Amino acid sequence: MMVFGRRGLLAAAVGGAAGVLFVPARRPARVSRPVAAPPVNPADWTSVRAQFALPDDVANLSAFYFASHPAGVRAAIERHRAGMDADPLGYVEANQSTQDDRVARAAAGYLRTDAGQIAFTDSTTMGLGLLYSGLRLAPGDEVLTTEHDHYATHESLRLRGLRDGVRVRRVRLYDASERATPQEMVARLAAALRPATRLVAITWVHSSTGVRVPVRQIADAVAAANASRPEAERILLSLDGVHGFGAEDATPDALGVDFLVTGTHKWLFGPRGTGLVWGRPQAWSRFTPVIPSFIDTTGAAPGPWSTPGGFHSFEHRWALAEAFDLHRTIGPRRVADRTHTLATALKDGLATIGSVRLRTPRAAVASAGLVCCEVEGYGPHEAAAKLRGAKVISSATPYDPSYLRFGPTIINSESDVDRALAAVRAL
Repeated sequence: MMVFGRRGLLAAAVGGAAGVLFVPARRPARVSRPVAAPPVNPADWTSVRAQFALPDDVANLSAFYFASHPAGVRAAIERHRAGMDADPLGYVEANQSTQDDRVARAAAGYLRTDAGQIAFTDSTTMGLGLLYSGLRLAPGDEVLTTEHDHYATHESLRLRGLRDGVRVRRVRLYDASERATPQEMVARLAAALRPATRLVAITWVHSSTGVRVPVRQIADAVAAANASRPEAERILLSLDGVHGFGAEDATPDALGVDFLVTGTHKWLFGPRGTGLVWGRPQAWSRFTPVIPSFIDTTGAAPGPWSTPGGFHSFEHRWALAEAFDLHRTIGPRRVADRTHTLATALKDGLATIGSVRLRTPRAAVASAGLVCCEVEGYGPHEAAAKLRGAKVISSATPYDPSYLRFGPTIINSESDVDRALAAVRAL
């Protein structure tokens, strides 16, 4: 098997060549020139919206579901694709180390961390499966998760339990999602910790209800429980961050977690089929990779060592740097503020409609960009279909119970929110 080395994933920056791609001289090939992306004015939300090839007459309030690629990402994908179509072997050999390094640096810059702490995957589900399969847990050890976590977490942990005899237990953080409070969620989780607990698996923003979990406070509660434990019995805190990542302005260090698992093709608007796992060095030391990495693992940092090897969609992963660059250009704080402003306006408007019952807390401290509700007389799928007919794109959550779900993002405007509210009132 040929092993492609990622020379110096943590090496110094590659000067001004970060965005310059080339085909090896020994195999010259013509690479089509992508259409230039429109310039971005990060202070102008209309300019940001112009980066996306979405219909102007549609209020798309579910763009977080599976990202529409912004212009810079589209151009990068086409550039890489053209190079590989012209000379697959030569292009990959000439560019893999440089582009892997570039993406790792972009991710590390966005997360304000070290590139060696980041492993790259294809999705949140892949990251959760790899992490929960590879963490060193013994029979009788307990994993604590919540009733509200995603299927991918529940199923990954269930399968781990079948293989190794690890016990998995779930705690209910709230009874009525719209009335959930940080204090209640922290108290319930802290009370559920036991001496055998070795891992706590939670989700930042629940995709079923839009509830935002107080991660920092939970991390503090876990730290308090760890204070009297030896290192081998320390509880690890893992976060499924997919609906907070790219929508909230908080780094994994600031959140206090041991692992952050997320896709990058939702709120970050990264290339479809991309994701990452971030871990603290001490937490990575309790993990054994599941899929071999295609690097020389001698002395390798834990992130690259834990990144699955094999051939993947290089043109998409390498275009991830452009998605991070767009968010950093706009500013994570401005992205988060914009997301909350639009979501708050939508919740406030829905709350005035008598036939609507909000299922997401109105308080920003317990919610983020997702807004879930019920419309009297309509099932969520029927309501979403009616709204689509009015050129308002929403979704029905694939859970039990299922709700009508909106998600204002940086592609949206106040007029999109107004249009959605008018369409709901018309129901």
